[in-house]
Amino acid sequence: MTSRFPVRTRVLHWLTAVAVFAALLIGFTMTNQIGSHSALVAVHMTLGISILVIVIVRAANRFTHKPPKWPDTVGPLEGKLIAGSELSMYAMLLAQPLVGWAMVSASGTPVRAFGLTLPGLVPFDADLYGILRQAHSVVAYLLVAAIAAHVSAILLHTLTLRDGMLRRMTH
Repeated sequence: MTSRFPVRTRVLHWLTAVAVFAALLIGFTMTNQIGSHSALVAVHMTLGISILVIVIVRAANRFTHKPPKWPDTVGPLEGKLIAGSELSMYAMLLAQPLVGWAMVSASGTPVRAFGLTLPGLVPFDADLYGILRQAHSVVAYLLVAAIAAHVSAILLHTLTLRDGMLRRMTH
């Protein structure tokens, strides 16, 4: 039987998954919504700051605690691919809320989350805003692709190889 992640790691993983899914859904929705746009932006910003905090805690946890052994079905090359994809996912999960925060700052709009006004990361700059807005969109699509690959790999291991890979994060 494959060993599992500790409870704190599993909680952080699933908190991240739910928050990222919600932020992506709201982010893609708010670009097409007029009436509820400001409410969606407020929720999206709060989710983004929440994700940033959760991922910082999660990265600290991950890099200070060794994960459980992979199932025997994971070979050396796949192990390197998993490690690389994990690092890239952490990088995107950290970069995305920071790019969003900087983007809102560059627009001249205050960044608000949890009823607080957060300091701007960059000064007002319309050109920088345009660049950061594009970057925020690109990273969102990259996250969707990375999440799809992650879920697909887990499903391959769980449904085809039946090696307990998913159980490491659910039980």
